[in-house]
Parts: sequence; structure tokens; C-alpha cells
Amino acid sequence: MLVSIVIPVFNRPEQVHRAIRSVLAQRDHNGSWRALEVLVVDDGSTDATPSVLRKIRDTRMRVLRHERNQGVSSARNTGLAAAQGKYLALLDSDDWWLPEKLATHLAYHEAGGWRISQTDEIWIRRGRRVNPMAKHAKPEGWFFEDALKLCLISPSCVLFDRRFWEEVGPFDPALPACEDYDLWLRALIRHPVGFCPEKLVHKTGGHPDQLSRKIIGLDLYRIQALVKLLRTQILSSLQRLATIRELRAKARVYISGCLKHDKPEEAERIKLWLSPWLESPAC
Repeated sequence: MLVSIVIPVFNRPEQVHRAIRSVLAQRDHNGSWRALEVLVVDDGSTDATPSVLRKIRDTRMRVLRHERNQGVSSARNTGLAAAQGKYLALLDSDDWWLPEKLATHLAYHEAGGWRISQTDEIWIRRGRRVNPMAKHAKPEGWFFEDALKLCLISPSCVLFDRRFWEEVGPFDPALPACEDYDLWLRALIRHPVGFCPEKLVHKTGGHPDQLSRKIIGLDLYRIQALVKLLRTQILSSLQRLATIRELRAKARVYISGCLKHDKPEEAERIKLWLSPWLESPAC
């Protein structure tokens, strides 16, 4: 059974080399895992990344290239569109898997009959292992309301089947950040999410080119995702109520930040844009 792993990359030669090698080093009960394909999407890299990719010679790997940088959503979508596997997985270029990740995760996934599941992970910040806070603990099952507050699914830990992706995807290229938050909320409307509690992924953070450190005002993109959810998805009355409440909470934080940093025009723009939900008496 073929498993497809999509790795988007932009200007990260050393990190993507480690990520790719961690996938190619996966083991099943026969030893080296042959029934996998690694689709590396070079999203317009301008450094040594293309050269590093050319030096990795393995028939299980394919490199797809964007001539210009289009963002992580487009890169993932390109890879997933080209994937041939029954199961699909993601890996960010600055993260890496333990050798038993795929075998352990797939066994758990199939035993539970999940459409989408994830494993636990080890957090590495500035080269040191750190413990996540309690609020970051990964739940299992239906946790839409909890996921409204913060992203509780990690792209590098996730596994899903092709039919799930055709139903829920793609990632939204209009969101330069929080694109995974947007997708997982759409997923949780439709499906429970499994959780394999073994720590099988190294997730890095704190480095200068991390997307969440480069983009200011991430709450704006979470707000966009929530507005999109309200406008385009069929929600239960409870889901809609919870979404509006979280939209209001995030809007208050963002507007307060605008006023604190002397951006009254942006604060007014957000108030006007969100007025149908901010002024509604529904909650």
C-alpha cells in the first residue's frame, strides 16, 4: 500500500535534507519501507535548496518546483495533487520523523478506522527540547470547539486518506499563515480526529525563518478563517455559536492591539468588516 508524503520547502537546504532523509529512513516489518513516495515541492527557492535536492538520489522521491514562491498552501496543494498513495501525510521542511513513525502511525490509523489522525510530537525550540503547555495537549475525537481557540493538529504529525482530502481540501492559498487552522476546522466539522499518543515527530521552532515569527498579526488570519467558516460551511447551531464567540474574542484582541500600536484606521476597518457578527445579539 503506497503512502505519499508531501514536503514543501522554501530556502531551507539543510533542514529539508534532514526531513527527507527521515522519511526515506522509515522502516516496516521487512526493513526499509519501499511503498512510499516523497513529493518535495520546492516553492521557488533561490538558495542552495535545489542543489541539495538534486543530490538526493532515491527512486521514491520526486521534486516538483514552483518557479516563483507561492506560499506553503500552494506548495502543499501541488504535492497532494500529484500524490498517488492511498494514504497521504505532510511534513514541514524544518521538522523530521523518527524511523518508526509511519509504521506505528499507520497501524494505529487503520486499527481505529480513522479518516484522519495524528501522532504526538517532541518540541525543539532553539535547539533544546521543551515541554508544551497543557493547552497544547492533543485531544482525540470531535474537538471542534477546542480547536477554535488554537490549532490542535500539527501538519507534520497528520495522516489522512485520499477521500478525506478530496472532501475537505485544499489548503487556502489566500491565507499566508494559519492555513492549517483553517483546514482543520473544516475537517472537524465532518470527522473525528484520531490521536496516536507516541512521540514520533520532532517539531522545531524559534528559528528566524519560522513562518509564525516572520508574519505579524497572526490573529488577523485566524479571524479570516473564522469568517470564511461562517460564510461557507454548514455548521450546527452550537458550532455556529461557538465560532461567533471565538471570532469576537479574537477580534477584541486584534482591535486592542491596533489601538495600542496607533493604528486606529485598521481597528475601524476590522470593526466594520466584522460588524454582522460583532453586533449580533445571537450570543
